This record gives sequence, C-alpha cells and structure tokens, in this order.
Amino acid sequence: MARKTANVTARIKPDIKETAEAILERLGIPVSVFIDMTYRQVIMHDGVPFSVDIPQSLPSRDALSAVEFDTMMRTGLEQAKKDDSLSASEVFQNLRMEISNV
Repeated sequence: MARKTANVTARIKPDIKETAEAILERLGIPVSVFIDMTYRQVIMHDGVPFSVDIPQSLPSRDALSAVEFDTMMRTGLEQAKKDDSLSASEVFQNLRMEISNV
C-alpha cells in the first residue's frame, strides 16, 4: 500500500526559518503546503522554478531608473503606513546575509 504522505527534513539557519515562516503565516500558508507547492512547481518546470543566478552586484540608486526608484519609494511608503517594516537591526542582519551569499 502506498503511503499518503512523506516527511521532508532539512537543516537551515534559524533566522531564515523564522523569517520565512512569519511571511508564510501572514499569507495564511502552512509550511507543509508551501513545501508541497514548491515540489509541484519543480515537477511542472522539470527544474528549479526560479532563477538561481548570482547577481553581479547589489542594486544601487545609480543602477535604478527613475521609474524603478519611484516604485521602490512608493512601496516603502505604503509599507510604512501599514507598519509593515523591520527594525534597523533586522535590516542590517538581512543585508549581511545577502552580502555573504553573493
């Protein structure tokens, strides 16, 4: 008889796990459902369903067009109005992680 479910075990950094799970919780998506969705996308795309390229550099103001910059600023303002923001220490922690992964 075939099993109805299988377990997936992975070891990741606690801060990455907590951040991702908090976002999924805000979206109302259980972690198990997200993992299932991701696996299904891998199957449908016959590979990773998103780019895994390493960027040449982190985006800077000089690299953005006026429209891109205005969009970024508008998004930031909307997030601030909704109190959907991170503390300065969280921002710097995220930046350190991004820089160490480049």
